[in-house]
Amino acid sequence: MIFSIILLVVALLSAFAIVRELRRKNFFAVGFAGISFVVFGWFAVATIISIITTGGGAPTAH
Repeated sequence: MIFSIILLVVALLSAFAIVRELRRKNFFAVGFAGISFVVFGWFAVATIISIITTGGGAPTAH
């Protein structure tokens, strides 16, 4: 559960970075923050769903 919370915090910080860098018109940083937001956010949501549905930890491959 701690792992998913850390991933969620990183995703939220990336979202704030997207807004900040859009104001500065630094599109290179917007790209990296956007990729970070998508990747960390997806892993956070997948981990939380896995914990809720299976009672386990990180999601496993089929």
